[in-house]
Parts: sequence; C-alpha cells; structure tokens
Amino acid sequence: MEKAVVDKMLSHIGFRNGDGLFCPGGSLSNMYAMNLARYRMFPNVKLTGVSGLPALCVMTSEKGHYSVKKGAAFLGIGMNNVIAVKTDVKGRMIPEELTRAIEGVKSLGYVPFIVNATAGTTVFGAYDPLSDIADICETYGLWMHVDASWGGSVLLSDKLRDKVNGIGRADSVTWNPHKMMGVPFQAAGFFTRHKDILSECHSAKAKYLFQQDKFYDVSFDTGDKSIQCGRKVDALKLWIMWKAKGSNQFAADIENIFNCANYLAQKLAKTEGFRLVVKEPECTNVCFWYIPPSLRTLDETAEWWDNLSKVAPLIKQRMTEQGTLLIGYQPDGDLVNFFRMVVVNHKVTEQEMDFVISEIERLGKDI
Repeated sequence: MEKAVVDKMLSHIGFRNGDGLFCPGGSLSNMYAMNLARYRMFPNVKLTGVSGLPALCVMTSEKGHYSVKKGAAFLGIGMNNVIAVKTDVKGRMIPEELTRAIEGVKSLGYVPFIVNATAGTTVFGAYDPLSDIADICETYGLWMHVDASWGGSVLLSDKLRDKVNGIGRADSVTWNPHKMMGVPFQAAGFFTRHKDILSECHSAKAKYLFQQDKFYDVSFDTGDKSIQCGRKVDALKLWIMWKAKGSNQFAADIENIFNCANYLAQKLAKTEGFRLVVKEPECTNVCFWYIPPSLRTLDETAEWWDNLSKVAPLIKQRMTEQGTLLIGYQPDGDLVNFFRMVVVNHKVTEQEMDFVISEIERLGKDI
C-alpha cells in the first residue's frame, strides 16, 4: 500500500524510476536529503564517519525552513555552515545570488554539496525558480533538494503545476500531504529520483529483522532504507483519501483555496486600511497589515512602524478571546508584525474571505 502511494507521488513529481518513503514530518525529510547528498558525494562517510571530510556547507534560501539548520546540526555539518541565499521581494531565491554564494564559499575552501530550494515558503508561500536552480546544480555537481512540504500539492493540478516547473530535475523532494492535501496529521513523504540510494545510504542489513530468504518479495520490507525501525502506516490515510476523492477532486479542492486566496488578496488591495506585504501572493499565504484609522494620516516614521507592530498582536488577542477568527501574525526581517492568512480549508468560500476583512476592521478600528 505504501509502495502504491509512493509510486503515485513519484509519477506526479516526474521521478519515473525513483524511490521514497513516509516519515514523521518535513523536517526529517529535509534531513534525509542532506544525508543522501553527503553520501553521494562522500560514500565512505557511512563507514568511516565525518572526521576525514572537508568543511561542508549547505546552500538554502534565506526564507527557507529552519529545519535545514536543525538537520545540519544533527548531521555534524554545523548550523554556521548553512549559507543563506538572498531572495527577491516575493521571497524567491535569486539564481544569480546562489551562484555568487557558491563561488564565495568555494573560494574560502568550503565544499557545498546540496542546494535546498523551496516550493512554498512558510511565511510568503514563495516558489523558488526551480529550473534555474537545477541548471546551477548541474553546473556545480550539487544535489538539488526541493522542500515542497507546503506547496508541492500543486503537482495535482494541471492549472497550478507550472509553479513547480523543473521539480522533476531535482534529486529529492519533500512533500507533505498533511498540509495542502488535507490528510490527517501526520502524513509526510520524502522522494528521490535515485532508485537505490536510500537503501545504500541507510541500510544496516540486520539479519534478525530483514531476512532476504523470505517466501515473499522482500522489496516490500522497506524498513532498512529508513533511519527509523518501527514506523506508523502513515501512507494508509492518504491511500484511503485518494481512493475516496480521486485525483480530480484533490485538484479541484486545491484550486479552490488558491482562488479564494487570490480573491482575498485582490479585495485587500482595494480596501482602505489594509496593505499587502506581497502584492501578488504565489501560494495561499496572504500577508498583510491592518492600519487602524488613528495611524492612516500620520507620517510613516520609525515610531509609526513601531506602533503598527503592536496592532496585529492586539487584534489577534481580541479575535481569540471572542472566538471569531484565528489568524497568525509575525515579523519577517525588517518587516514589523503582519497578519499571515493561510487559506487551506478545502471548503472555504469567497464569502468567508469577506468576513476575514470585515471582522479585522471591527476588531481593530478603535486602536
């Protein structure tokens, strides 16, 4: 059953002869990618350890997920050796900056071995330019990983999959059905186009568990290619949903949340007192400030921005206490606190997007 689901997802990615497995979340999936990438460049690391390796570094977007740093720490690479690549105003990795960063670390004697691209960043929902990044990875001989934990489900829609053009050229992909596909938590997948590398990198060949002389096809014993031993059958939930809904309904549901997010962004742009952080969101993350009437006619000084930073937390408190909405907020770099409305409920409607705006106005107009 897991093999059937993995094969289905591999075909959507474009890994026709690849491999994959389910694991506990995107953070661990991203760590799998780093471990496989290091093994491919330095296969002796599995037996002899890291002591003989050069100083390695990981290239990732400055807007990428924090799990890349955690994985680097866990694998002995070190958080300081995770190199953040600059992004554009939408939060997408800039290919020229990636090239510049690679050349920079190489000139200092470091060895980059993996580029972590993102399809759907956590805050802005940005999609990195995967085809351009793939060209760079091929030029430098680097493993290309795509963290599509959040935004990878656009692969199911013919209307939206252009957002991840080039994903089939990657070496590995993280894709979490428990996010945009709405599968009950947890259901997270890691996929690679290299058929045997999971087994080669991770297997310990414990004969008391993974006997090769069983009466059935032992390729169904997938445990040895995982870094876990016992695992839950997380793929079962997705298998059942896929059987019940079908690919067409998954696509329609995902297209609906994109449509509603676009509707919300367009209406926010036209409504007094609201300002989009990213004018044209790429995913269903709609980030915006609410500017109460008391601030609208004032000069946007440092003090003004400081006062604006306090608006979203106060409105969040009010909406939580009154039980009408539950929308997150956060700062990002030099940007002060803003709302991040992530449209993910498959049954959401445009009328509910209207309510988001009117309710924030009601809760914040006296601030």
